[in-house]
Order: sequence, then structure tokens, then C-alpha cells
Amino acid sequence: MSSAPVDLASPSMIADPFAEFSRIRELGPLVDAELPGVGTVRLVTRYEDVKSVLSDTRFVVNVANVPGGEVEDLTTQSLRARNFPPEYDRYLLASILDADGADHTRLRRLVSRAFTVRRIADLRPRVAELTEQLLDRMEAAADGGEADLLAEFAYPLPITVICELVGIPEADRSHWRDWSSAMASPTGEGAGEAMREIVGYCKDLIERRRGEPADDLTSALVEAQGNDQLSEDELITFILALVLAGHETTANLIANGTFALLTHPDQFALLRENPELAPRATQELLRYCSPILGTKMRYATEDVELAGELIRKGEAVMAVPAGANHDPRRFPEPGKLDITRESDGPRETHVAFSHGIHYCLGAALARQEGEVAFAALTRRYPGLRLAVAPEDVERPDIPTVWRLTALPVRLR
Repeated sequence: MSSAPVDLASPSMIADPFAEFSRIRELGPLVDAELPGVGTVRLVTRYEDVKSVLSDTRFVVNVANVPGGEVEDLTTQSLRARNFPPEYDRYLLASILDADGADHTRLRRLVSRAFTVRRIADLRPRVAELTEQLLDRMEAAADGGEADLLAEFAYPLPITVICELVGIPEADRSHWRDWSSAMASPTGEGAGEAMREIVGYCKDLIERRRGEPADDLTSALVEAQGNDQLSEDELITFILALVLAGHETTANLIANGTFALLTHPDQFALLRENPELAPRATQELLRYCSPILGTKMRYATEDVELAGELIRKGEAVMAVPAGANHDPRRFPEPGKLDITRESDGPRETHVAFSHGIHYCLGAALARQEGEVAFAALTRRYPGLRLAVAPEDVERPDIPTVWRLTALPVRLR
């Protein structure tokens, strides 16, 4: 372990987390780090170690599943630091993302039918249609050929897709964009009010679907609750988690990936000339610049040895996909963007979608949206370029998340 905790909010970490985690990775298999609002955590950054932690059932995400005694809940601490009101903890800390073992299996089974390979494949024409519509709209609204690709395309595409799946009416989707922005605020400003409105909205939607079922995921969940498979709080939490988690990371993947392609013009040209590379390009962009730098905390349910070091029962560790995905032990020249690196199938080698039982439920959908988006952008805008210098593209100061505040581009 390092002698002094690494500062996860340092300017160098915010500026280039992949380079920083690569440096940290070589300090040792477990490195202490200081996370704002939380305190000291132990980072796991090497590829094999990250996969080990994420697949080992001796590590849990819910502190209540650590046998005996009180374990400090660092996730709750983080919510308090960001001014989330305690009365909403039951919705923010009890989702499928926070469940372990049989409880996780129960919840995952209820929604997995909506994310089967066949169901996602059937969605592809709709994703392609939405993509063309949004690009038409972005081009029409462009000021002198300049547009914010994040606001006009990368964000609206995934939120529209997930809202259609869940059953959020089109007229209400702008509210979710506003709520999502408040929830993602580094300071938590407005998060409490956003949570109040989200919970109220979810309750109203549930009541509507009880009276008028539709062909959407909310109706399926309402039916499951009627069969005593879900509690009322779990139903609300499911809708909240699916909509927020189902679009935020994909929007940031599309924006991060586009930025990476535009700052690697040889790779942009390669994809433009070979659109069939879109699946492989998306996999490589997930490895190279995924927005999720660090996972949820895992707590050891017993003493665990990892790479020769001891993790005590109750200790928290954070697996760092950003370190694992740039580990030269697994990826030759990991700092090089190579859109031909990965295969074009679903069996990726990166861990951008996590690993083990918490492997991302919407991975196939996110990959598909990325494939369609990147292929369409290179086809429709062969001269696409940044409207500002790369160093002037802004990112918020949020440790463990890599995203843009805007992506100004010139379309022609």
C-alpha cells in the first residue's frame, strides 16, 4: 500500500484519470485513496484483481450483508455529503445495484426479459430511426454549423430509448433530464427537490399503469408487485434506477467516444471508411474511455486475501475499471486507441460493464446505441471536428465519473 492516501479529487486525477489510475496501479494491488465526502477507501486497479473482487461472493455491496457488528456505510456517507435528504435513502440504497445474492437474483429476474438479446435486437430499427431524427434536428438547429453534440444528440438518444422501454410518456421526458442533471451535480444542489419530484412522479405513473396497463416495463413491474414479488418501495426504486442508470452512462459513452474519435482522426477515418467496424469500435471505446471509473463499494464479509494482501472483514474496497481496462498485463499498448482491438461479439474483454452478478443489465442495449450512434456520426458528418481545442472541452470535477459538460463540434 502507498504511505499516503491518493487524492481522488486532485487536479491531475480530474484532468486525466486513466493516466493517474495507471500510475496508481503500479504502486501495488491495494492502494489507499481519499474520496471526498467518504474518507479513505482501498482501490483495486489491476485487471485480474478487479475481476476477482467483482465476482467474489465474499464481497457485498450492501453493508447489511456483512455478518455481525456495525459496518460504516460509505455510500450513505456520500449521499449526506452531497445533501441528499435521508428520507429518500430507501429509494437510493435499495435498488438492484445495491442487492446481493438471492435478493439480487430475484430483482434481476423480474426485468431481465426486457433486456434479452432478441428484445434488444428488435429495438435496433427504432434506435436507428431515433438517431436519424435527432441528427436531423441537431443539424437544423446548428448555429453556423456548430452544435453541442452532448445536449443535442448523445443525451437525448439513450433517454428516449429507455423512457420508451419503461413507459415514460414523451411529454414527461424533459423532467427526467432536469432531474438527472440535479442528481449528477457535484455539489448535490437541487438533488433533494429532484428526488421528491421523481418519487412523486413514479407513484403517479404506477397508479396510471394499475388502471391502464400498457406494453412497457412499468406495467410488467406493477403486475409483479400485484403478485407479491415486489414491494411498493422496490417498484419505485426500479423505475428510478432503470431510467437514470439506463441513460446517463450511455450518453456519456457516446460523448466520450466521439471526443476520443475526434482527437484520434486516424481512427475516425478508419470507422468512416469501414462502418462494419462499429461494434468493435464501440467495445474499444468502452475500454478506452468508459464514463464509469470506479464501481460501488464492496465490503468484505470475512477476511479475504487478494494478491498477497489482506482485506479485513468489514473493510471497503473500490474496484476501478479505469485501471483494469488500461492494464498492460491484459491489454498491449493500453493507452493507444485501436478500434480493431476488440472482437465484435458480446464477450468483451474489458470490464466497463462490470463483472460477476452485477454485470450491467443494459449492456447489450448500451452497446447497440453506441454502435448505431458512432456509425451514423461518421457517415453523416465525414468532416466532423471539435469546435474548440481539446484542452478547452470542459469536464465536471466528479471523482469516479468521466464525463463532459458539453461537446461543441462543427458538423461540416
